[in-house]
Amino acid sequence: MDAHYGKVMQARDQIKDSGSRLYFAYSGVLDREAFEIWAEEHSYQFFTLPEGQVAEAKGVDLIFDFPSRWWGGRVAGLIEKESSVFGRLFEIPAKEWPIIQHKEGVVTGMSIETSLKVLVNGQEFQATAFVTSPNRRSLEGPVSERYLEALVRGARASGLPEDYVASLVSKAR
Repeated sequence: MDAHYGKVMQARDQIKDSGSRLYFAYSGVLDREAFEIWAEEHSYQFFTLPEGQVAEAKGVDLIFDFPSRWWGGRVAGLIEKESSVFGRLFEIPAKEWPIIQHKEGVVTGMSIETSLKVLVNGQEFQATAFVTSPNRRSLEGPVSERYLEALVRGARASGLPEDYVASLVSKAR
């Protein structure tokens, strides 16, 4: 458990909405094993990331713009660009949204929420993704090799298109 657990649990307790939110995950969250370790370390064993569906966000691309001490180098965010990023679209109960915010770094000011359109089997959805907070963006320093390995592993395990998975290493360079 870390210092943010109490804040997250308090936020959960204040949510009365019984609905859900659509979450587009495109980064390290896709490495399910790493996510489960994180959940255990932060005392969120009661939360399980749903299966989700493969989704494509158009008009964006990956940019490795967040220097992470934990990962030992830069990790991925999104930038507007004539390209697309694949990930998974998850339906998260509204009450559990603060856990996703914690995982994605909103609680520590590392990231902010953004809304984007994603395609799942030809159907368009409005979803929330997380991008690097403007005051934390930097292209200085190397991309984290350990993160890149987790990104590729998670993308492959998530069933993302193989040509996209193969492009991840070149996107990081």
